[in-house]
Amino acid sequence: MAALFVGFLAWIVLLGLRSPRSGADVLGWRPTRSPETEAENDADDLDQMLEAANRLRRRRGAPERTHEDVADAVREDRWPGS
Repeated sequence: MAALFVGFLAWIVLLGLRSPRSGADVLGWRPTRSPETEAENDADDLDQMLEAANRLRRRRGAPERTHEDVADAVREDRWPGS
């Protein structure tokens, strides 16, 4: 019985490896959004977060930060001394 089960599993794996179509093709899966849309959404999110942070900084009297300031801070955190 165990050999039959192992043989069945091996047969399924071999069929999957030899199949010319991918699993996404078989299931008809498509991404919900394009990479371009995702990039636009990420850029919009960053703009909104920076604006919200700057709003809080204005209330405290601190200077506003730009995209370049944030990018420099991230770069410094990742690679100190660069």
